[in-house]
Amino acid sequence: MNKDIKEITISEAQNLVDQWIKTVGVRYFNELTNMTILMEEVGELARIMSRTYGEQSFKESDKGKDLGDEMADVLWVLICLANQTGVDLTQALQKNFEKKNIRDANRHQDNEKLR
Repeated sequence: MNKDIKEITISEAQNLVDQWIKTVGVRYFNELTNMTILMEEVGELARIMSRTYGEQSFKESDKGKDLGDEMADVLWVLICLANQTGVDLTQALQKNFEKKNIRDANRHQDNEKLR
């Protein structure tokens, strides 16, 4: 990571996206539009993943695409949706870890397919 760039928390990211949307972006797209944009961005990420790590070859239009940038696009729109729907992603992620630690405590260690 570039040392000149300050690391940000999930909460800070939510605030920064909100500030950007309300100033530069004018307003949020509605939730359904953003859900569709999220699917579009996930598709773009999938395309780069399949060409980089899968069997598909790169098309001319795919060359030069940055995997990290595609992931950031997905994260950006996910943060927009969280902001619009009142989800605190920090709390949601903490609760998700708790759920996984209880539900999956031994699940993966006991999975023969993972050995």
